Amino acid sequence: MSHATYELKAVARERVGKGSSRELRRNGLIPAVIYGDKQAPISISINTNEITKRIHAGGFLTTVAVIDVNGEKIRVLPKDYQLDVVRDFTMHVDFLRVSANSQVSVQVPVHFINEEKSAIKTGAVLNIVRHEVELHCPASDIPEAITVDLAGLKVGDSVHISAVKLPKGVTPVIADRDFTIATIVAPAGGMEEEAAEA
Repeated sequence: MSHATYELKAVARERVGKGSSRELRRNGLIPAVIYGDKQAPISISINTNEITKRIHAGGFLTTVAVIDVNGEKIRVLPKDYQLDVVRDFTMHVDFLRVSANSQVSVQVPVHFINEEKSAIKTGAVLNIVRHEVELHCPASDIPEAITVDLAGLKVGDSVHISAVKLPKGVTPVIADRDFTIATIVAPAGGMEEEAAEA
């Protein structure tokens, strides 16, 4: 479970709009907003380098942070960020306020283990249908990843969400069907030809 939190310093913004956002970016800051938890949104500015480091470190959208806005500490979960399409420069970040008992929906990466104990060892291919799964979970207990064990899987086998052991209190957002995460398939024209030759 991802319990790691970090703190960011921010300043509340009085002025909003394109002009003030451009001015912030020129000064090494980016505009951001904190919303949710039945409270009025707060427009803030944050140090660009700090946010960019956090985004590139991984797990940005699944790690709860504490933002110090002029001395008031607010627990948040980053919900979205915009990058400049040309320069890969952070343009804006949205933060969702979370409390100790908040439930959130987050995209969690899928990790695969024991490939060498499956048909992949003999040339089959892992066809990943979902690299991430959207989960509903407590904001204080967001899984860093979900793990899929491939041991014993043969060509033609599929891994569905029901086969994955999810942590307590965590459920898939898609609840109306047992969706596929990955399948084991024969390589294009590979294994059938080998079998025919044998």
